[in-house]
Amino acid sequence: MKFVKVRQKLVSSPIADVTAEVRRQLDALGPPPQGEVAITAGSRGINNLVEITKAAGDWLRDHGATPFIVPAMGSHNGATAEGQREMVESLGITEAVTGMPIRSSMECVKVGAVPIWKNGPTGDVWMDRHCFESAGVLVLNRVKLHTCFSGPVQSGLTKMMVVGMGKIQSAQTFHSTPTPQMKDMLLEMGKLLVDSGKVWAGLAILEDGYDRTAELHAIAAADILQREPQLLSKHREYFPSLPLDAIDVLVVDKIGKTYSGTGMDPNVIGRRGTSVEDVERPLVKIIACLELVAASKGNAIGVGLADFITRRLRDAIDEYKTFVNVYTTGDMQRGKIPATLADDEEVFEKMQARYGESRWVVVPNTLHLDQFWVSEDLADEVAAHPLCEVTGAPVELAFEGGRHNLPFEPAE
Repeated sequence: MKFVKVRQKLVSSPIADVTAEVRRQLDALGPPPQGEVAITAGSRGINNLVEITKAAGDWLRDHGATPFIVPAMGSHNGATAEGQREMVESLGITEAVTGMPIRSSMECVKVGAVPIWKNGPTGDVWMDRHCFESAGVLVLNRVKLHTCFSGPVQSGLTKMMVVGMGKIQSAQTFHSTPTPQMKDMLLEMGKLLVDSGKVWAGLAILEDGYDRTAELHAIAAADILQREPQLLSKHREYFPSLPLDAIDVLVVDKIGKTYSGTGMDPNVIGRRGTSVEDVERPLVKIIACLELVAASKGNAIGVGLADFITRRLRDAIDEYKTFVNVYTTGDMQRGKIPATLADDEEVFEKMQARYGESRWVVVPNTLHLDQFWVSEDLADEVAAHPLCEVTGAPVELAFEGGRHNLPFEPAE
């Protein structure tokens, strides 16, 4: 079986000086609260996250505030203070690098309650105690498509306030909502948090197709819910996807929360693993995943979206961390363990024998789609796409030590 390598031209628009842009954006907000200001941290896979966080802290300090870091990660990394601090530090956000202390706790203060569904029970809305007791919170996060639902506001500042800053308590309230109503619940919970007066501002990040910082937007708290839909629309212009509507076999080299909150992005693979399957493309028949990235620290949420995995991926799963994250979201299919085969070679062989040799795609992960491999029969179809180029001669699929021979260049 032969494969050809494809280069996809994505939208490229990196900011030349990220630190200067952070300061320029924050300057437009005016003076910050005079006292301790919390900065949220916890989303993975964000380019320049350490530089952006440090620059925001330095700006706050220069303007009379005393900044500190708060892990805002909902139920992630075992839903423990120690685990969430460890995760933030693994992202490079340490006290030594940023010059700011990290205050990690699962203690929360109840801010209010919202109806979980119309005429139904209410759910409590919480805020991290350190954030609640601060002079104000700077909510920092990337704006992007969500992995569970669609709507005018998805993953970004509002979700960081609602799910991240509310720890496992607010995460449970949010995810107890039926999937079709999640978009409305996010706005209701977000409004309650903004109206609490505890949030000072947001710093939104938009990334280009190559996962690089393209735009930064500092937004006053009162304007977050109005501005975020506009930023999500802009994000859609940057978002990379596969240039094929129909794929028989999709092989994802690595999954994990570094690449998506669900391990692999449903908006790329065409599967949500929820009660609502509203992703229309691509139509993928079979998905295999080969490895869990180490930075995910054992959390394999989303593995249930695959049909086959390797033994090395299976052995890398921390079942408790994965369970806590999946259980909190309520979408239990995302944590189910697929059929486990010995290694890449057995995965490819079994799928080839059962599903044939046509319409295969092999990607490094679902975040970096500027390079991927397709089976030889797809070469002309992909080459005809205006954003794609087939590079080099076909490569015969082979294995060494059980691993396939289709290499990917490291992401920048």
